[in-house]
Amino acid sequence: MASQPDLDLKGLGGYIGTEHYYDVFGINVTDGVKYIMDNGYSWFVTDAIAVIKCNERLRSQPFLSVKLRRTGDHEADLLIEDGNHNEFYRQHYGFTDAKRDLTLFYENGVLLLNSEH
Repeated sequence: MASQPDLDLKGLGGYIGTEHYYDVFGINVTDGVKYIMDNGYSWFVTDAIAVIKCNERLRSQPFLSVKLRRTGDHEADLLIEDGNHNEFYRQHYGFTDAKRDLTLFYENGVLLLNSEH
């Protein structure tokens, strides 16, 4: 029987730096981002990657901040910013089972946790 995902991401604090990179749709993700994906948040990571890859303005940015912000009990927004709170993209999710907010960074073709930066 498969174990339930850790939607609270209790083990997230253990990711500082990375030992491996994993290719997800042509973008490298770190060990910490893979942990997020393996624990119920793969939709957030793959949506962010798809937006970055399909948007020329985003692809050309040297640095991006990718955020999941819960806006209610079961709603959230995906925000992509330049790191100085200048918003480039916003997507609303009318339903999510996400239990927490997340912030990832995208730079040099790698999506990583802020603790892995």
